[in-house]
Amino acid sequence: MLLEIIATTVKDAVMAERGGADRIELITAVREGGLTPSLALIERVRESVTIPVRVMVRPHARSFRYDEEDIEVMRRDITHIGSVGGLGIVIGMLQHDRTVDEENLRTLLHAADGMEVTFHRAFDEVRNQPEALKVLSQYPEITDILTSGGAATAPEGADQLAKLNSLAAGQSLAILAGAGLTEHNLEAFLQQSGVRRVHFGSAVRVNGDPLMLIDMERLKAIRAILNSSK
Repeated sequence: MLLEIIATTVKDAVMAERGGADRIELITAVREGGLTPSLALIERVRESVTIPVRVMVRPHARSFRYDEEDIEVMRRDITHIGSVGGLGIVIGMLQHDRTVDEENLRTLLHAADGMEVTFHRAFDEVRNQPEALKVLSQYPEITDILTSGGAATAPEGADQLAKLNSLAAGQSLAILAGAGLTEHNLEAFLQQSGVRRVHFGSAVRVNGDPLMLIDMERLKAIRAILNSSK
């Protein structure tokens, strides 16, 4: 069971590792769904933890549709991230018809030059998730799709996530379930969905507030549930 934790600071990242996280998603602007963090923060987090880190590459929160200038900014950010070494990235882009924007996806994967990639919750806005999964499975660099199954929360989308998880079996990517998971609903969710990778943000924070510090007791409780679900 893989446990990914959102970090917005170096302290977050260190606490996440100590609490049993397997991987970090590094972002800024958590209330906007995550934007690209500063290069200095990226460097310091990479220096401070040993577990894998994936860096959000998202220039704005207006939509998941990007013009040429947006893509150029993202391409340059990815080049800078690659220069740090030992990192992965988190990206996602759609066309106006709510299909995966493959042209720009290929541009950014080329810039990533072999880095492992998560396709983020832009996936929850596609018009046909099985179709989009099939498209994304053509790119071996994409190892994860972060999704709630198109629902407001992952527990609400558990049945769809189970279908997606089945479709992803044998592919180079896996379903990474996120949104609305807590230590209280996690065990039932895992049984219903069958997913083996989960993503937590607010639910591992003090008072469930995304701007607060990581609550180590909550994080350790989640880790214990995942360990017992192997």
